[in-house]
Amino acid sequence: MESMQLDQTDVKPQLQTGNIDNSSSETEAPKVTELEILPVIYEIIRSIEKDPVDNAAKQKESQDCSQKVLELQKRLDSARITIRQLPGIDYSKEEQLRRLESLRKQLALKQQLIKKYKNVQF
Repeated sequence: MESMQLDQTDVKPQLQTGNIDNSSSETEAPKVTELEILPVIYEIIRSIEKDPVDNAAKQKESQDCSQKVLELQKRLDSARITIRQLPGIDYSKEEQLRRLESLRKQLALKQQLIKKYKNVQF
């Protein structure tokens, strides 16, 4: 078997924020927030895996690791704030399902109207 190595990838989870109301203009793009958490976790793991021999190097690695953990905490806090600001996050699952069903009914009605008026000649 070949040994597997961890490679740092450019995985950037994205949260799409913005209104889902029909009142917003179609040209307005929703705000996308990138959360780069995986690279920081990768760096923390890499610094933990290092095993320096002398005490000075161990202390420096320990400080670097602590800084990376603080950076991860800041990014996670930022992610929590962004998630709390997402539209619809304050609705319960049942309310979200009711809204989804309502929007599906509206879509079906609009599709029927489009189909109906598509064949009408003026």
